[in-house]
Amino acid sequence: MSVLELKNIKKSFGNKVVLQDITLKVDEGEVVSIIGPSGSGKSTLLRCATFLEHIDNGSITYAGSEVVKKGTEGAVYPSKKEVQKACANFGLVFQNFNLFPHFSVLKNIADAPIVIQKRNKEEVYNEVRELLKKVGISDKENAYPCELSGGQQQRVAIARALALHPAMLYFDEPTSALDPEITAEILRVMKGLAAEKMTMVIVTHEIDFAKAVSDRVIFMDGGMVIEEGSPTDVIDNPKNERTKTFLTKLSV
Repeated sequence: MSVLELKNIKKSFGNKVVLQDITLKVDEGEVVSIIGPSGSGKSTLLRCATFLEHIDNGSITYAGSEVVKKGTEGAVYPSKKEVQKACANFGLVFQNFNLFPHFSVLKNIADAPIVIQKRNKEEVYNEVRELLKKVGISDKENAYPCELSGGQQQRVAIARALALHPAMLYFDEPTSALDPEITAEILRVMKGLAAEKMTMVIVTHEIDFAKAVSDRVIFMDGGMVIEEGSPTDVIDNPKNERTKTFLTKLSV
């Protein structure tokens, strides 16, 4: 079953076309990595899929329910309430963590399940402690974001996204603000999630990581999907010249 379906997504900022007719389907349990040069539209695609940006036209479907419809005059969005309901399908992990500085680690993760999902406080706290174990920072529940390293903050962000029991997770360059040693820690956590068959869409510049965890790799350039296929096809044996050039530059 598909968790996400994007069809004919178009997006411009003023006269600049950022996404040109993008279609993407993600099945349950699938890990899809999106690679490509800066400015190719990767992060904008994620922001559109998660309703942080409005698309100009196209459709967005979650778990078989069409949320944004393609219209003759442009994309047709439902009520704010319907969009919020659709947001329950996914969690989003940003490159800059986006934690609440005045909340402890425990409260950062537990707040949304308790306040938005109206779940039992003790039950949520117990689950959060399990999640902190899972991401390797069980000793940090009472710390504040300013007391944590970048890698620890990113692990809190991952736990926070998982606490809402989403059907899928989006990662937008989750390691771009981290140094190599800490990057390895975060990638290890993400590999663990992939092994558990968590549905994930990952925008990343970590090509070896994308190759190791992905069921499918998408190469974007100029707001278009240039090449798509298995990691072996796209990374090891790219057919398109733009893909070849991009990967060659990275390996120099």
